[in-house]
Amino acid sequence: MAKLRDCLPRLMVTIRSLLFWCLIYFYCGLCASIYLLKLLWSIGKGPTQTFRRVPREHPPACLNDPSLGTHCYVRIKDSGLRFHYVAAGERGKPLMLLLHGFPEFWYSWRHQLREFKSEYRVVALDLRGYGETDAPVHRENYKLDCLITDVKDILDSLGYSKCVLIGHDWGGMIAWLIAICYPEMVIKLIVINFPHPNVFTDYILRHPAQLFKSSYYYFFQIPWFPEFMFSINDFKALKHLFTSHSTGIGRKGCRLTTEDLEAYVYVFSQPGALSGPINHYRNIFSCLPLKHHMVITPTLLLWGEKDAFMDVEMAEVTKIYVKNYFRLTILSETSHWLQQEQPDIVNKLIWTFLKEETRRKD
Repeated sequence: MAKLRDCLPRLMVTIRSLLFWCLIYFYCGLCASIYLLKLLWSIGKGPTQTFRRVPREHPPACLNDPSLGTHCYVRIKDSGLRFHYVAAGERGKPLMLLLHGFPEFWYSWRHQLREFKSEYRVVALDLRGYGETDAPVHRENYKLDCLITDVKDILDSLGYSKCVLIGHDWGGMIAWLIAICYPEMVIKLIVINFPHPNVFTDYILRHPAQLFKSSYYYFFQIPWFPEFMFSINDFKALKHLFTSHSTGIGRKGCRLTTEDLEAYVYVFSQPGALSGPINHYRNIFSCLPLKHHMVITPTLLLWGEKDAFMDVEMAEVTKIYVKNYFRLTILSETSHWLQQEQPDIVNKLIWTFLKEETRRKD
């Protein structure tokens, strides 16, 4: 009987883990079926249009706008990977490191590069696998541990030991993890539209609505098919994310210009450019939830209330994981793409947070 009592906790963990992975694989299959039906519907309506792709040999001029900063590259010794980033502001000033989400790249921080260069060395990074940064082939190279180490190595290569860290969407996930694993590296943490990772993993299993909103996480577990679906109809799905009524930038926001949108399509239409970004998601279920999860860094969480991918209730719950000054600002009638949609408001909120004195909670 005593042996049974000892084994029971381990048995329950095994059962929960089994149920968790059964749910994931079931939902992966469901998502694949839905997207396959969408593909067949598109082919039925117009096969020529479905497989059409406009050749893009030269980047749009906005990607080389000198007012945004200087294009730089750094090769990391341990991984051997070459990272691309755009830097604005004088060397020697405090570092502000910007981590983009999906499907974005350094350009999503264009408004912040211009704004904060007066007082910071602002660096907008292309994450591993994105844009001009090297993209390892195997999905194992995109585990969260690798992504955390990338940021640590980038800081060392830039000659800094700490920074103001800002992340949006998936970049927000990485920013949370950096603050958890290397709190000494983060002076202040600013996250846009992504909750604490433990809040996300717990919430998604308990709330069917969030499970539906995060369906792309499951769809991305499938090999090569997600990349193909993004590319059909000349990357219509990519454009849809930024421009549609349901997921795109809101009516009151700074909508993407034609050139802005073309910049995104140009970057992700390059050969193999979608595999690296999607590989980020192909390791997430083996890495979460976290064993260590408390944040001791002063934290600002900004949230667009009309986010089509993240339930706003997760923002409220996040504060229990921050054992320091925590400020949450929810912007009404704004979408997931907050720093691009309302750059003036976002920049003002960031300035206020950076300049105020913050004290650790008792």
